[in-house]
Amino acid sequence: LIGPNGSGKTVLLRCICGITPVDAGQITVGGYKIGKQRDFAPDTGLLLEGPGFIGAYSGMKNLRYFMQLSGKGGTEDCEKAMRAVGLNPEDKKRVRKYSLGMKQRLGLAQATMEKPRLLILDEPFNALDSAGVQEMRDLFLQIKMEGATFLLTSHNAQDIAVLCDTVYQFDGGVVKEVARPGA
Repeated sequence: LIGPNGSGKTVLLRCICGITPVDAGQITVGGYKIGKQRDFAPDTGLLLEGPGFIGAYSGMKNLRYFMQLSGKGGTEDCEKAMRAVGLNPEDKKRVRKYSLGMKQRLGLAQATMEKPRLLILDEPFNALDSAGVQEMRDLFLQIKMEGATFLLTSHNAQDIAVLCDTVYQFDGGVVKEVARPGA
């Protein structure tokens, strides 16, 4: 999803996830009507603006906490996810001391740690340096090759061209144009 600030991209992502209720129509993800049959999109990894973590916990402890809530994996999955995004799972630094880029990486680790079939990512490259952007692009391409679907927002045309099969141009909450970069 691309479009100017305030065009409705984030609101749409929040509706698809079941966080924000829709005013009209319905959203179906994985065969489930969100808000009717399910409150949250099933088998979905999520990164919305400003990932929320427990500041007094380390990155690893945060991921283990969220993994316990889902009941889907264990410590090894958390460790793999942290390493995949360039974070050290043995680092005891509290998340409140993380840089913005480290918090973004931790948010991406959380979104990917359960190996979801659908990844919903709002500006996933925010706060990353150029090396970090390339590392995450490579990771996303690998995850995509494993069969995951990505729904992401970005202001960077290169991110879109590399990662996306279909691009929806948004403005005023309405899809204005649909393009297929690789076609």
